[in-house]
Amino acid sequence: MDRGTERDGAVTEHAASGRIPLAVVVVDREGLVSHWSSGARRLFGAAKEDAIGRAAVDLLPVSGALPEDDDVSLYGAYSAYDGLGHDLETSLDGRLYYPAAGRARLTVPERSETGSDRVDVLWWAYPLVGPGPERLLVLGADVGRLQQEAHEEDTGYERVAPGFALHTDFPGAEELARRLPEILPSMSVEESARIVGQILELGYPVLEFSQNDRVPVTPDWGVPRRVERRARHERAARAAAQGLPLPQEYTDEAEDLEYVAVRERLEFLNEVSGRIGTSLDLSRTIVEVSKAVVPRFTDVAGTYLREQVVAGEGFPEGVPDTTTMWHRVALEHTDEPGRWDDVVPVGEAMPFPAHTPFFQCMTTGDPVLVPRISEQMGHAIASQFEKRDIRPLITGRSMLVVPLKARDVVLGFMILLRHPERVEFNDMDRVTGAELAARAGLVLDNARMYTYQESVAETLQDSMLPHIPPRMAGCDIATRYLPGTLLGRVGGDWFDSVKLPGARTALVVGDVMGHGLNSAAMMGQLRTAVQTMAALDLPPAQLLRNLDDLAQRLGDTYLATCLYAVYDPIAGELHIANAGHIPPVLVHADNGHSELLDLPTGAPIGVGGVPFEAVRVRVRPGDRIVMCTDGLVEVRGEDIGVGLATLCESAAHPAASMDDACDTIIRALNTRGGRKDDVALLMARLNGIEPEDVAEWRLALDPAEVARARAVVREQLHDWGLSRLADSAELLVSELVTNAVRHSHSRPVDLRLVRGETLLCEVDDDDHDLPTLLNAGPDDETGRGLRVVSVLAREWGTTRTSAGKAVWFELTLPRR
Repeated sequence: MDRGTERDGAVTEHAASGRIPLAVVVVDREGLVSHWSSGARRLFGAAKEDAIGRAAVDLLPVSGALPEDDDVSLYGAYSAYDGLGHDLETSLDGRLYYPAAGRARLTVPERSETGSDRVDVLWWAYPLVGPGPERLLVLGADVGRLQQEAHEEDTGYERVAPGFALHTDFPGAEELARRLPEILPSMSVEESARIVGQILELGYPVLEFSQNDRVPVTPDWGVPRRVERRARHERAARAAAQGLPLPQEYTDEAEDLEYVAVRERLEFLNEVSGRIGTSLDLSRTIVEVSKAVVPRFTDVAGTYLREQVVAGEGFPEGVPDTTTMWHRVALEHTDEPGRWDDVVPVGEAMPFPAHTPFFQCMTTGDPVLVPRISEQMGHAIASQFEKRDIRPLITGRSMLVVPLKARDVVLGFMILLRHPERVEFNDMDRVTGAELAARAGLVLDNARMYTYQESVAETLQDSMLPHIPPRMAGCDIATRYLPGTLLGRVGGDWFDSVKLPGARTALVVGDVMGHGLNSAAMMGQLRTAVQTMAALDLPPAQLLRNLDDLAQRLGDTYLATCLYAVYDPIAGELHIANAGHIPPVLVHADNGHSELLDLPTGAPIGVGGVPFEAVRVRVRPGDRIVMCTDGLVEVRGEDIGVGLATLCESAAHPAASMDDACDTIIRALNTRGGRKDDVALLMARLNGIEPEDVAEWRLALDPAEVARARAVVREQLHDWGLSRLADSAELLVSELVTNAVRHSHSRPVDLRLVRGETLLCEVDDDDHDLPTLLNAGPDDETGRGLRVVSVLAREWGTTRTSAGKAVWFELTLPRR
């Protein structure tokens, strides 16, 4: 496993590199050992059966840590101390909530038979956060093997990477192994995969080390080995006292330290860049940014974004001020679980006063470094939080506030805090933090821009999708729309229904090919055109022909499929034309059988020059027609026939209501996996209108027929038990029939009453000029008829027919 590092154009072979067994100890929330590996038995001497269930502090030697500033004889002092140190003891007692590490020499009497009871140990302690009983993971390794291969002073720095395999035999090992790159220090995903592969080969947890790197004292940056560093400092101090030049080794050490520090920060920034921005989801990106810096760079990371960014309202303008609202969108920390939740909950919005470091960062766009938060500053910051004392969480900690910028505009900022026990942020950290924030700001802005554009497209699409009433003349309608599951999920699928003369209803489903804002806009244009042409009562085939011509004039960029059906509840038939769309499903009420209607397919809208053909389908009261877009039935890698068969089967499933029937279809087809396109679904139950609920009369072109029309309407309403509507209906019919008789040319006037959800009255004549509302003056003898209709009717309208025009009105039926 020997390998070299390239530096200054040369490759230096490592003097020592290898793998050694690793001790693994797991401590539960009671401080008792719940796992004691064979490596722990070899390193610490206790057998597994004697260790499980005992207090960890009694088994792991923790006292006698070497003082950092001890200046006695270096190697001798290092050898004299016997214990893993205060940090591990604090971790075992549950008082340390962030990773810790160290190096020590231990006396292990049980190992005396090997020739020496002195053990050189590297150790790590990682708090475990989760629902399980495990609280602390302790890793330890005997690095004496390294000292046997190279002299202590020649080994320089050591790079160590603890790891353990997926099959390590203790509870939670599999989950910990999956989180290896997050838990262990200074380890990329590639390194993790390589080391895990080695572990699987060896069959036990290992510690990999290589010369000329570093010992990562988590979570601080790497430090040189303590003995060699102090020896060099002593030699430099003696030289300075004697007025001699600094030893070359001291100069080399300074250069090495600078090189290592710069390299570490570049590695860190590259690693962070690889971990953030994995998606364009703004919420996920925020979490990625926060988790990328904890605990390696900081112990607490709070992310704040401007209100406009969180709301997806586009790019914020202007320099922030004391009124700018900042939303706390993420908080990651290594403290005990829940410690920050009540004091600074995620989701809170607040402004920041001018005298705070946060305001300075947001207005200047530069990082702000506070080496230690004094009691005075802690009090000033805490004054912003009403009825919450944040001082215990921040006082004494080192703080770095970095702006999240894009295009020179501050979108937000991150507050980074280090524990009092950890080294303070310095100027190099400020530079690292600024670079980190710049990369994070760019990623956040990309996610923000996508979220904003998607929001605009969704808003546009939602505004274009109609709000269809659940009941039309002779039919009940239910609809569903599902956005796509991939990026650019907004598409051009739509549905619609249009009220037509003769108590008929037009049912429409269409799909503009493609996704995104342009497709949604194209969908809106086509839907509006369909509504307009449907109001002209064009036959289905002619309507699609006109729609195709319109698409050609709009451009050849987009194609669309469309299914257009006209339901006549009195005649009991569907008149359908298809433009390249998947066929509808007809569910028969009498036997529950469902079938795909065999329709001429036709070409998609926008192809141009292709004729369309319409067919008539007889239906019975209670039958249901199901129309949808291909996004519901089409899955990549699967024949569309499978989806159509599932559609037929699920459409025939009994349901208590139309909504339940739609949900049944969605569940059956949307859970197969692989759906990427958006979906439009329209279902109509064709109830029909019974002959006894329809009354028709033909009136001659004679003014005397107006009186007859009033009489037959009053009599019919009396027969239907709607006498309370007779006065209003008689007056309105009189106005419409009078106009029809006056303006008709040769054909008699047709009068029709239809009793359904409302009382519908239609008057047809052969005049093609549509009547309009007029403002009649005091002396005008005409022009008031339609004004009366518009005031008294629930709804009214006019439309052209093949023979002339139809004028209609509706009255609300009285409650029974």
